[in-house]
Amino acid sequence: MNYPHPIIAREGWPFLAIALILALGATVWCAFWSIPLWIIFVFVLQFFRDPGREIPQQAGAVLSPCDGRVIKVERRQDPYGQREAILISVFMNVFNVHSNRSPMDGTIQKVQYFPGKFVNADLDKASTENERNAIVLKSAEGQIVTFVQVAGLIARRILCYVKEGDNLTRGQRYGFIRFGSRVDVYLPLTANVKVSIGDKVSATTTILAQL
Repeated sequence: MNYPHPIIAREGWPFLAIALILALGATVWCAFWSIPLWIIFVFVLQFFRDPGREIPQQAGAVLSPCDGRVIKVERRQDPYGQREAILISVFMNVFNVHSNRSPMDGTIQKVQYFPGKFVNADLDKASTENERNAIVLKSAEGQIVTFVQVAGLIARRILCYVKEGDNLTRGQRYGFIRFGSRVDVYLPLTANVKVSIGDKVSATTTILAQL
């Protein structure tokens, strides 16, 4: 759900508090041995950063729902929207921003959660075997875009704050995945893809495709 950007994602506040308390306690006890704990604190701080983003306003633009690297652009069956589609997969490492944002304006037709495995999110089978959460979104013009949060080898928690019937606006924050994963985006076959395998993309600011 939308909220004023606090720079650090709310999902990280408990982790930051614990890391800070441990680091401060170790510093009081022995400054030298506290160094590893301060490194952990800095890592947690950067992982949960959640900066505001500029939102492109081009009509029909499908924005990237996450930060990361494009690892797949191919024609594939969309198992959630029951159609042939263009699949764009974006892999997120532990140094990417992990806040997930809506790729376009629309109404949620379906939200489906699937428990599963935690194999490396970079592998092809992660899309169908890993824990995942799929959202099917329909625009006012009738275009369907499906985007799927996929857990990874380290990621153990998918968070989704929306439900069927909710309206999303492009760039709206709708979820979070902890500690590395990927997001699959299924587009209509008529979409004009704007990215290639290997491209680095940013949530909201990068246009994946034009409908």
